[in-house]
Parts: sequence; C-alpha cells; structure tokens
Amino acid sequence: MPPVELILLLLSPVFLVAIAAEYRVARRHYNLRDSLHNVALALLHQGSDMLALIVLMPLFYWLYNFALFDVPLTPLSLFGAFLLQDFLYYWFHRASHKVHWLWLAHVVHHSSKQMNFSTAFRQSLLYPVVGMWLFWTPMILLGFAPELVLAVVAINLAFQFFIHTQLVGQLGWLEWVFNTPTHHRIHHASNLCYLDKNFAGVLIIWDKLFGTYIDIQPTEKIRYGIVGSAPKETLLSINFHECRVLLGKLNKARGIKNKLRQLFSAPRHSD
Repeated sequence: MPPVELILLLLSPVFLVAIAAEYRVARRHYNLRDSLHNVALALLHQGSDMLALIVLMPLFYWLYNFALFDVPLTPLSLFGAFLLQDFLYYWFHRASHKVHWLWLAHVVHHSSKQMNFSTAFRQSLLYPVVGMWLFWTPMILLGFAPELVLAVVAINLAFQFFIHTQLVGQLGWLEWVFNTPTHHRIHHASNLCYLDKNFAGVLIIWDKLFGTYIDIQPTEKIRYGIVGSAPKETLLSINFHECRVLLGKLNKARGIKNKLRQLFSAPRHSD
C-alpha cells in the first residue's frame, strides 16, 4: 500500500474518535446525511487514489532516475521535504481555485454547508484525473524519494483534518505561523470578502507572503458552501456536477483557443 494511503488508514481511528467527540459536544454543527456523504466520498477518494498510484508509481520512479541531487534521509532533509511540500501544496490549492479544470475536483470539498471534522473527509475521486500529483513531481526531480514525498503529503493532509472545526477559537501566537481552524473556516466561507483566501496547508506564512491572507472580519458572519450552481445531495451530483457546468461553458465557447481558456481560467465563483 502506498505511504499516503497507509498513513491515513492508520490514523483513521483517531479521525473517527475526533468526529464522535465533536458530535457529542456540538451536534448542531452536523447534518447526518451530509456526514454520511462525507464518509462515502472519502472512501471513493481513497479508492481512486490507490488505483492512480498503481499507475503513477512507475512514472515517479522513472522521474527519480533524473533527479538533480541525491538527497539523503536526515532530519534536515525531512524538514526540507516538509517545507517544500507545504509550499507546493499552497500553490496547488491556490491553482485549484483559479483553474476551472482543477476546480472540478476541489469544488467537492467546498460543497458542504457544514463545517466539522467530517468535512475534511469530503474529497473528490477526480483528483488523480485533474493532475494533483503533478504538483509533487518537482520534489522527486530534486532528489526526494517518491515514498518520502508521498509520506509528507499524507502528514500534511492529516494535519488539515484537525482544522475543520468550529469549536477551536484563536490560538494566540500560533495564528501567525500555522494554519488554524480560524484561518480555515475563513477559507471555507462563501462570503465575497473571504473568497479565495487562506490557501495554506500547514503554514499560514505562504498566504502572508503571497498576498492571499485575510483575518476574520467582525462584521461578516461566515456562510459555508460554494457560490453559484450547487450540486444535488447525491454522491453522483457532488462528484460530477461541476463537470456539467464546465462542459456547458465548453459547448458555448467557439474555437479551440476559447475552449482552452475556459479550461484553464478561473471558475468564476459568482456565476
């Protein structure tokens, strides 16, 4: 089993206990149908990831043959791998909001109107198709072993599970460095002032460096969900509704140039 799947599988009891504990003290933040969909979406996502990695691992090892450096496994290289992967995750996440092709997958995660630990499970089975894995290939080409890259990806994603909650408030000085529940609640908001902000994985410093950070606005109560056409409450619609939206735009676009512009331009959340 690939490292990313194994690490998340081993942590799944921790995730489930956290969900049960949160539900016990804040069931008002939960909708049973929504949470069941989140679990089913997580299973579909893991299945598609495992199938994709069976195909992609030979490619990763082939790319590793052309690595610029031979990076040894040391505490310093581990820290470097974490830092670089988090930096690349920031750009993947930002691109997923700005490129409609990538938004096809990422919109699934934003489509819930709830915000709780189970929302972290709400993932798309289309991530391998749209090319999330492309964002990790620079690490392999630099000389980080594919297993290490995938392990660091899994650790990053595991951290992000714990920022999907409304129960944790401001965390003092940690807010300056790390992505926290406060920062991530803002990211999931559909309020106009909050759209496309706080893309961080683990470190919020990337948003502050590249101008996508915003703090909580006292006069703006967060509304969760997406702007524009929303899917029906079925697994099929949640996974593929945005594909229909994009196909409609492609059908209306005239010529290859305009069709490509629709694929790679912003999804225009205000539609």
